[in-house]
Amino acid sequence: MTAFLIALSVLIGGYFVYGAIAEKVFDTDYSRKMPCHTKADGVDFTPMPTWKVFLIQFLNIAGLGPIFGAIMGIMFGPAAFIWIVAGTIFGGAVHDFISAMMSIRSGGDSLPELVGRELGPAVKQVMRVVSVLLLVLVAAVFVITPAGLLAGLTPSWAGTLFWIAVIFLYYMTATLVPIDKLIGRFYPIFGFALLFMAGGLLVVLLSGAYPIPDGFSDGLASRYSDASTHPVFPMMFVSIACGAISGFHATQSPMMARCLKNERLARPVFYGAMVAEGIVALVWAAAAIAFTGSYSGLADFLSSHAGAGALVSAISVEWLGAAGGLLAMLGVIAAPITTGDTALRSARLMLADMLHIDQGPIRKRILVSLPVFAAALGLLLIDFDILWRYFAWTNQTLAAVTLWAATVYLARHRKAYVICLLPALFMTLVVVTYIFFAPEGFGLPMAASLTIAGLSDALILGLFCRYLLLLRKGKLIHEVAY
Repeated sequence: MTAFLIALSVLIGGYFVYGAIAEKVFDTDYSRKMPCHTKADGVDFTPMPTWKVFLIQFLNIAGLGPIFGAIMGIMFGPAAFIWIVAGTIFGGAVHDFISAMMSIRSGGDSLPELVGRELGPAVKQVMRVVSVLLLVLVAAVFVITPAGLLAGLTPSWAGTLFWIAVIFLYYMTATLVPIDKLIGRFYPIFGFALLFMAGGLLVVLLSGAYPIPDGFSDGLASRYSDASTHPVFPMMFVSIACGAISGFHATQSPMMARCLKNERLARPVFYGAMVAEGIVALVWAAAAIAFTGSYSGLADFLSSHAGAGALVSAISVEWLGAAGGLLAMLGVIAAPITTGDTALRSARLMLADMLHIDQGPIRKRILVSLPVFAAALGLLLIDFDILWRYFAWTNQTLAAVTLWAATVYLARHRKAYVICLLPALFMTLVVVTYIFFAPEGFGLPMAASLTIAGLSDALILGLFCRYLLLLRKGKLIHEVAY
């Protein structure tokens, strides 16, 4: 319990201390006109109340990530608690806040345009492909899970394929209609429900009725039975993404940056939503081992109950009663759906920015969305486990690239770029090691994977130092070829 309370306190304190530092580094301008006013179109650039923007941002970036990711990630042992706290404060929240501020300052541009402006046209083209692919992957992944669950709750005629069709039709609607008509009206309710569920579990944990066997006294080693194939580094840092740092978030931040009414609200919305997600992840990680009694108990439960979904339901019903069961179903079914549709909406915005197509007329929104819908439907034909594995490392690779773009942006504007440089170096080390070590990657030994990752980090750092030197000599960023 002591370790949990410390972690919770540090997370909350991180918002007020390090969040204020990040805001000061970027130097937010309270008098600057916002994209929702300068580019108002009644579709995507629409001013909304701050509380709505916060809850939509929270729901967009959360979904099932801080729940399922934390439950599976805690099997890496107590190191997961450290990563959730440190990753959120120094990585994820900075990543989300800076990428949102970059979008605000550029008039609401989407992520590939932001990254391309800092890292060059070649990187922009790659980011356009990777970002849209990631968003389509998210949509495909978050169709299959809720469709299967709904099929189990409804008559036999309403099978998985039926619910896939229903959910996808909803995705298409949410992607095309103005943001304040559907997302703005209903998503704050779902966001509040997720927070309420986490708050209820937190009260139970703080009551002391369920001791939290965090296991710090036994060291930070992985608690997986096959720890050699599930080492803490780099596997945990990819498994726990949404509860610490996730590249997907940077694709969502510009969408809400187009609805924010003042720059002074950026820290509460973007840094704050990530801290809230970190708290949710911390609560679910602690709840998982408290409910099952130990790491081995958690492993046995997951293997005998078909995954984390059953554990979410069991914890919610036993600790929160009938209301908890309802919230559990809302979380397991509604949360992934609300993440999937905003993923497709972000993909539409990215393609529109890339092709310079005005999104005011509905026919143009349909035109841009058709290839996105087709790609998502095509991915549904691929095995879910394969989709998830490639989504995981692509997601964290996107986070690393976004952090490098943010580092260059801050350096170009003579700001303290170190707040992005350090997490950029760390995440680069993580993703390169993972790509070369993981079975779905090259499957190399850990020593070789770490060596390649270290050399890659050194090379990128060298390129950045070269950029700094050219910057001091008066060279423009667009003159530097990376």
